[in-house]
Amino acid sequence: MSIALTTFPLPPRALALLADVAEVRGPDGWRDALGEADALLCLLTDRVDAALLDAAPRLKVVACATAGFEHVDVAECRARGIAVTHAPGVLAEATADLTWALLLATVRRLPQAERDLRAGSFHGWGFWDYLGGDLQGAALGIFGMGRIGRAVAKRAAAFGMRIAYHSRTRLPTDEERALGMSWTDRAGLLAASDVLTLHAPLTAQTRHFLDADAFARMRRGSYLINTARGALVDEASLVDALRSGHLAGAGLDVYEHEPALHPGLLELENVVLLPHIGSATLETRTRMATLAAANAAAVLRGEPPPNPVP
Repeated sequence: MSIALTTFPLPPRALALLADVAEVRGPDGWRDALGEADALLCLLTDRVDAALLDAAPRLKVVACATAGFEHVDVAECRARGIAVTHAPGVLAEATADLTWALLLATVRRLPQAERDLRAGSFHGWGFWDYLGGDLQGAALGIFGMGRIGRAVAKRAAAFGMRIAYHSRTRLPTDEERALGMSWTDRAGLLAASDVLTLHAPLTAQTRHFLDADAFARMRRGSYLINTARGALVDEASLVDALRSGHLAGAGLDVYEHEPALHPGLLELENVVLLPHIGSATLETRTRMATLAAANAAAVLRGEPPPNPVP
C-alpha cells in the first residue's frame, strides 16, 4: 500500500478519504519517513524544495491544504513528475469575514478602546474619545479580485461603500456592475482608496506591491488591511507611513517575514495585529484538509487530481 505523509493532524473525513489507498503517517516524525512517502500533505509553513524532494524519491504528489502554494518549488516538482495540488475556494468566505472583522476593528479603533477599558482607563463616555472613520460613502480599494476579493466586495454593499479594484484579470462588465465596482490601474487604486484591502497572490510581480512610493501615493488618513500575503507589503515602509500619520491605521493578519514582525509594528497604537487566522474556522480548516486528502488520493489511484496548481 502507498504511504501518505501529513505534516499536520488530519480530521476524520480526510483520513477516511486516504484510508483505501494509503497508510497515513505523521505529523510526528514525518520528515524521517520521507524516503517511503508516495504522497505529502503539507501547509504554507512546510518548504517543499529540491532538498526535501531529494529525500523523497517515491513521491508522486504534494497536496497543499491551502489555496497558496508559494512554499512549493512547483517547477522542480514537475521536472520530477510529481503532481502539485492545492485547495482553492474553500477558504474564501471565512477569509472575507475575517477581512471585514479586521477592517472594522482597525477603522473604529476597537482594540485600543478595549485595552484602555481593561486597564481601568474608562471613566465614562467622552465626546471626542476613540474617534475612528466612517465607512458609509467611503471608497474601498481591493487589490486582487479572485474568490476572496469578490467575497469581500459583496460584503461592502452592506456598508454603503464605493468599490474600486485592481487585478491582473479584469472581471466581465456585468459582474462589475452586479458588485457595484469599477476597475482601475495601480496608481488609480492607491489614489482612490480610503481603505485598501489586499487579496492578491504573492508572485515576483506582486511582491512589495506597497512600498514607500506606493504609500506616499495613498490618501492621507487612509487605512490598509492585509489578509493575503505579508510580502505584498514592505513592512519597514508601512511602519514609516503609520508613524508619520500618513496612514491612519493598518490591520494585518499576515507578515513579510512571518512569524517575525517588524518591531515597529508592535510599538504602534494604530495597528491591529492578528496571528494569520484568516481561514481559522473549524468548518473551513476541515474542508481544506479534506480537499488536500481528496487530491492526494486521486493521484495515488492513478486519476487526475481535482485541484492541480495552475
